[in-house]
Formats: sequence, C-alpha cells, structure tokens
Amino acid sequence: MKKIGVYPGTFDPITNGHLDVIKRALKIFDELIVAVAVSSYKKSPIFKIEERLHFIHETTKYVQNLKVESFDGLLVDFIKQKEAVAIIRGLRAVSDYEFELQLAHANRRLFRDIETVFLMPSEEYSFLSSSLVKEIAYFKGSVTNLVPPIVEKALKEKFK
Repeated sequence: MKKIGVYPGTFDPITNGHLDVIKRALKIFDELIVAVAVSSYKKSPIFKIEERLHFIHETTKYVQNLKVESFDGLLVDFIKQKEAVAIIRGLRAVSDYEFELQLAHANRRLFRDIETVFLMPSEEYSFLSSSLVKEIAYFKGSVTNLVPPIVEKALKEKFK
C-alpha cells in the first residue's frame, strides 16, 4: 500500500521554507499531496486559489511523486478521500508547537486513524512565514531567497 502524506496550508504565498518541507516529506512518503486551502478562518488570502496553485505547480513541476490540489472544508474529509496516512506540518520554532499540537489532536479526534508528522525546515528558513514575506514585500523589501522567483515577481506586482 502506498503511503500518502498530505501537506496542507493556504500557501499564500508558497515560500522556500514550504519547499524545504516538501523535499523532506518526499523522503518519507511514497506520494505527497500539497493541499491548498481555498479559504481560511484566519483572513482572506492576497492571492486567489488559482494563483497559489499555479505558483506551486510551477515551482514543483519536476518533482516526482507530488500532487498539488485544492480543498475546501475539513482537512480530515480531504484526507479520507485521498486515503492518506498522515498530515505533514512544518515546525519553525517552539512557538508553533502549541498551535500545531492542538490541530493534531483535533484532527485525530475527527479521524482517529490519521497521524500528524512534524518536520522542521532547514535553519535558514526557521524564521520564515508567508505573513512575514508579505509584510517585507509590502514595504518594498527584498524577498529574494525567501520565495521562488515566480512568487517574488507576483509580490512585486501585487504591491507596486
């Protein structure tokens, strides 16, 4: 049986830290699905779902055993549909842990057969978040080396 992992998020936008976690997850799972949330309870994304999917497709088009899909609703429903065995979550710092632990417990309560696997990105990305990238880009700072070139270009367009 194929071991399928699901890496969920809004990916608004995808960062090099996300790409690092994808690379690490593919060493563990036979197949990885990057599951892009259509909407979020947090706030409205600055990029449309089609744009976010496009950025991920373009930056991972040569990656084997990777699928990129959108989902709307409960993550565990998507997981069941895809017959995945685990949720992949990135942990950058201790401050992420409490929130991620709550999510993991909630997901397990909703679907007792699901596991959550926490992966740490490389040290160079341990501070990186999509929110930070958007703030830097908004104030015309350089996001080179923080995001793929296609995202950097889109952020410059968005905030010009």
